[in-house]
Amino acid sequence: MSRTRLEAFSDGVFAVAITLLALDLAVAGPGHGPLLRQLADHWPSFVAYLISFSTIGIIWVNHHALIADLAVVDRALLYLNLVLLLFVVVIPFATATMAEYLTLGGQDARVAMALYAAALAGLGLSFGGIFEWTLRPGRRQRPVPERARWTARLRFGIGSILYLAAIPVAFLSPPVALTVIGAVAVYYIFERTPALGPRADDQRE
Repeated sequence: MSRTRLEAFSDGVFAVAITLLALDLAVAGPGHGPLLRQLADHWPSFVAYLISFSTIGIIWVNHHALIADLAVVDRALLYLNLVLLLFVVVIPFATATMAEYLTLGGQDARVAMALYAAALAGLGLSFGGIFEWTLRPGRRQRPVPERARWTARLRFGIGSILYLAAIPVAFLSPPVALTVIGAVAVYYIFERTPALGPRADDQRE
């Protein structure tokens, strides 16, 4: 399979997932109280949408950067990419569930937040698996230098670590867990991949 086909299929899934996020942005409508109060009552939906949209969008940007630099595409990468897309598609469900139960409190709110954190952890770990695949020799046109690989792994993996940490935090305080998850999205907006090495073709000259 070519890089173009892999990226086109993935882009379609990302687009559908981001579109599905917006389906939970609704209010009851006329006859159910002032609009401002309805909007205020639905704040979890808006916050969840913003975080999930940012997270999926950031993954899409980084996914594009990785795919564009690939030298080869094999079956292992295709399956790793399918795992990533599995979690991309489940994010809208986890987002809607968390937003619906967050303000209710109690055990359901904690479970819903833990589910949301777990879905994002799966997203981060699966993307980390793709990144790890790209570190092997001959798989990137511009390989990450050996000296920078552990730094790159840490910078790619810190989000997954925090998502995993947010799961037990969710059972203590769902709002705190949501804050942790939101902080991860902010971090990756400014995160930069370590400098890449020269292109493989340049190294052979």
